[in-house]
Amino acid sequence: MDDFKNRLLQGLAPFNGWLHLPDSIAAEVMSRAGWDSLTVDMQHGLMGYDTALAMLQAISTTDTPALVRVPANDPALIMRMLDAGALGVVCPLVNSAAEARQLVAACRYPPQGVRSNGPVRAALRYGADYTPRANAAVLTLAMVETREGFEALEDILQTPGLDGVYVGPSDLSFSYRGFPELDHRQGEMRDKIQHIANRAHAHGKLAGIYCGSPAYALEALGMGFHLTSVQSDLRFLQMGAQAALQQLRGHANKQEGC
Repeated sequence: MDDFKNRLLQGLAPFNGWLHLPDSIAAEVMSRAGWDSLTVDMQHGLMGYDTALAMLQAISTTDTPALVRVPANDPALIMRMLDAGALGVVCPLVNSAAEARQLVAACRYPPQGVRSNGPVRAALRYGADYTPRANAAVLTLAMVETREGFEALEDILQTPGLDGVYVGPSDLSFSYRGFPELDHRQGEMRDKIQHIANRAHAHGKLAGIYCGSPAYALEALGMGFHLTSVQSDLRFLQMGAQAALQQLRGHANKQEGC
């Protein structure tokens, strides 16, 4: 629990798996695949609180750190997911220092924040001494994924208690170019993404990014990102099924041509 942030900063835990499927078995399969961490996506994933709780329980059958992307900067839900055992929060659409401060406050116990004390499952997961350790251990990542967020980047990075920023490249592209796109390898968007990583390093903060392919995730590490998320359980299922069927159809077509 206590060393996950340090491992990220040292480049020792860069590969994050992403969970869109509302299923505890899928979460358990992903946790046993060897990812350095997993994120339960409650924003664009298909799960609500009860299912997300079951997924956190499934992930904890391993030592894989579990993060949650909450659907909004909602202190009540953020606190509830931390009490359920999430080790960190990825918060979407953070567009100002005030919004970053709200995120941090929800993740920190007083006097650093306003989180209410009641870590019912977190104490079961991490031990009876969870509360005094939580402020240092819980990861807070603000998503920079809009023009407003990018323009407020310096102020966001100066937020006390914020551990880092997480790039949503699809929405950032949407904000600037009018259409979503992942894995920017050149041009304006690539420069903006590199700038985010550079400024995070300058402030001693973590930088994370969502990637559309393993190849781009490796490129992102070279750009200075500490955390790279690659596709999702749902996308892996789609790609595996499509690849298998393509192979079967190809074989059948060859047989018909004989």
